[in-house]
Amino acid sequence: MFDPRIDKHLIADQGEYVVDEVRKHWAATVSAVLELVGGLVVFVLAFVVPPQVWWLPALVGAGIGAHAFWRIFEQRMDRFVITNMRVFRVHGILSQRIATMPLARILDISVYKPFIGRIFGYGHFVFESAAQEQGLREIRYVGDPDTRGLTIQRVIAQAGLRGAAGRGDPANGLPSPVQPPPRAVPQPQPQPQPAATVTVVPYDEGRATAPVSGIERGSSQAGWDWLADAQRREDERLAQLRGEPPKGAASFDPDRTNTAPIDLPR
Repeated sequence: MFDPRIDKHLIADQGEYVVDEVRKHWAATVSAVLELVGGLVVFVLAFVVPPQVWWLPALVGAGIGAHAFWRIFEQRMDRFVITNMRVFRVHGILSQRIATMPLARILDISVYKPFIGRIFGYGHFVFESAAQEQGLREIRYVGDPDTRGLTIQRVIAQAGLRGAAGRGDPANGLPSPVQPPPRAVPQPQPQPQPAATVTVVPYDEGRATAPVSGIERGSSQAGWDWLADAQRREDERLAQLRGEPPKGAASFDPDRTNTAPIDLPR
């Protein structure tokens, strides 16, 4: 009578099986039980009121009791099911509703445990998924919420969704994760090269070259004498090439040159 027949909602040909079937915690029926007790009290008043109006408390009490039974029956028919492929909720008595969420769509699971819930061991689940509108968002009065939350996480891990996300499996439409930057390999530090040794050779006056050939160091020639001697040898060489007889030594003229004159600004 209180069985919503979960087995008929499984995808048997795809190998789906139930991992955990969660029933409502007894705390969810406390208000309905109190309503039932109140209905009984009102119904008992039918035996103490005047006989003319006994039907009124009896009718009210019966109505309250029927509504309380309906609420209890509705809570007993509300099931939250965890399978190896999805999570879904089946609820309703005359009109049955089914809300399903695949494991791949679950982004986050929040567990809220009020103070009374921590005392009596129940909590509420809040699912966050990739869909903007979802039929399965809040599951209230879940007994032992910590264990049930770990069960869902374990099923997700066993389904390989997180492993596929780590591998960037294109079959599941999951992007590849951002790869960490490669570790920097320390490069060997270059060894400092020894500085080039500069050998300083001391000046040797004996190896010095005279600026003009034919003039020895330490001679008494000074001023324009070396230029006159060079001009004389040049004239002798030119005369020899022309076949002219050698001339006598001519006095040196500083203004006499064999190059084109240089125009200097005046």
